[in-house]
Amino acid sequence: MKGKNKKITKEKRIIDWKWIIIISILSFIISFVFSIFGEVVIPRVHLVFSILILLLFVFLGIIFDIIGIAVTVADIGVFNSMASKKVRGSALAVKLIKNANKVSSFFNDVIGDICGIVSGSTGVAIALILNAEFHFNLLYTTLLITASISMLTIGGKAIGKSYAINKCNDILYRFVKVISIFYKG
Repeated sequence: MKGKNKKITKEKRIIDWKWIIIISILSFIISFVFSIFGEVVIPRVHLVFSILILLLFVFLGIIFDIIGIAVTVADIGVFNSMASKKVRGSALAVKLIKNANKVSSFFNDVIGDICGIVSGSTGVAIALILNAEFHFNLLYTTLLITASISMLTIGGKAIGKSYAINKCNDILYRFVKVISIFYKG
């Protein structure tokens, strides 16, 4: 039994440097694109559209958090059974579940965190617009907007986590049906 425990301990120490490098580069690229969108587009569009874009960033963070959790807790047996019947997307679901640590890391941490950061900077851009157009106090406006973003994000993710845990197989199935249109493999 002791030999087996040493093997498990040794496996836990292995760091997947390739994955870390890939995920770090993807984080940079996604964050760069989202930030350009938030920093360049927001000041140039109408205030209502700016707020809608901000809400889109918050919503995307919540949705990807839900999907990441659903993949982590989904029942692989359900999807193995579906894959044996050649149900579209089920083989992809099995692949995602088998790589749940990486999928969760990408969806929850990379996309979720980037959406959180970009929604914060978008909120500041909106505060600057409100200050310039309506002469609102910049400090109070920024505080109110960032607090509102935090409330929406944290509250949305809290609701989403419960939903993802309780409906994980349904969420994953709907997700893989959509992405299986684009994914061949």
